[in-house]
Amino acid sequence: MADQDKERRVLVLGGGVCGLMAALTLARKGVPVTVFEQADQPGGLARGNRRGENFYDLGVHMLHAFDVEVYDTIKDLMGEERIEVELDAKIRWGGSYYRYPLQFADMLRGMNPFTLMHCSAGLFLTQMLGKIFGVKEPVDAREALIQLYGKPLYRFFFEEFTERYWGIHPRDLSATFIKSKMPRLSAVDIIKRQLAKIGLKEKAGRSVESALLQETLHYSRNGAEAMPRRLLEAVEAAGGEVRLGRTVEAVHLNDSGRARAVTVRCPADGTEETVEGVAVISTLPMPYLAKSLQPEAPEDVMRAAGNLRFKAIAVYGLLVKKEKAIDALYIYYRRHVFHRVGEPKNAGLKVTPSDHTVLIVEMTCEEGDAKWRGDESILERVYADLESEGICTRDEVVETHILTCPTGYPIFDLGFEPSLELVQNHIASVPNLRSVGRQGGFCYPNMHQAMRMGIDASEEIRVELDMD
Repeated sequence: MADQDKERRVLVLGGGVCGLMAALTLARKGVPVTVFEQADQPGGLARGNRRGENFYDLGVHMLHAFDVEVYDTIKDLMGEERIEVELDAKIRWGGSYYRYPLQFADMLRGMNPFTLMHCSAGLFLTQMLGKIFGVKEPVDAREALIQLYGKPLYRFFFEEFTERYWGIHPRDLSATFIKSKMPRLSAVDIIKRQLAKIGLKEKAGRSVESALLQETLHYSRNGAEAMPRRLLEAVEAAGGEVRLGRTVEAVHLNDSGRARAVTVRCPADGTEETVEGVAVISTLPMPYLAKSLQPEAPEDVMRAAGNLRFKAIAVYGLLVKKEKAIDALYIYYRRHVFHRVGEPKNAGLKVTPSDHTVLIVEMTCEEGDAKWRGDESILERVYADLESEGICTRDEVVETHILTCPTGYPIFDLGFEPSLELVQNHIASVPNLRSVGRQGGFCYPNMHQAMRMGIDASEEIRVELDMD
């Protein structure tokens, strides 16, 4: 690292796709940039993990085409490694498999006539009463869901699924969660469009729009591994630096309250070093960043940071002696130990031996619990549930690899907003520091949205420091 770069160097904390896109944007503008990533490979939540001869994704992560600039940038970077994949997602519901997100015709087939009539009537009544008397601000996720879909559909579909997935009843989740994370059922949207024709239109921004049914995604023969690798290579080709295997220990502020340096540690040999920079873009989990600031944040900020929690995820990567296991890229399940099963081979993943396939079996968990550890009791449940769905038998599972992340999903539990605001305001008080991405923003962006956050943060830093 050249000494003359210290006065212009931007430090990026985290080598996921958000941090790498921020670094690439800066490097291509001629700004010296160094990325620190604690893992020994880039990608963060979107990384691919090599185990033996095969790659196992940390969940299902393929780039959507919503942001044209991001999509085209990645398309150019990946070159011949890129595979165009049509979105093919399903949900196991009502005893059958349906397209995901659910469509109106699917809901008709998935419900018996009485249930359909009951849910439709509940939705109609909810919308009508809201139009006549107005909609009060919901106090929790339960009320928000009922306001959106009516009590019958809430009880029929959302209540049990939400609690099983999060381990938290909707009454203990913030209403903000519904606006930020819970996707709309497009089946319900169709009903609502019919209601809107007679003047029963809901207020905008009360839930998340569904993904497109027909959409092209990026993938590769190595799975998710290729995209962050090519991003890293592009950062280095543009003059940036990416240092893997470095854990951030502290972000130092000067007497004026500006970020001036970062201390990182190499777990491999225990050495530490402090690297100076003119600005910091962080994709670290927001509570960790707040606690890393030196001088230490005020007591109320530290306490608020401790109130912000994440849901851990465990992914069981299975090598299966079977040519093909499911008829989709991934399938959601409501009543099993796992919530989603993906088969990356259906998107072009190369699998060795060629007559085998790889399954990505995802579930939420708590750090250190039986799912996280991969206890035999959980493995047996996974194998039994897979077998009950006709996906594979125990005897067909050749290898099982367990991948985990302690900060997979921000938890929007009841009353989290004041703590989040306090932490956000403290971080924002540092003019040359940005906290972005899913974990850094404590939010739920898709991959393209996370990359956009990285681009925007880099542009803001350039403006703030007058680097044009």
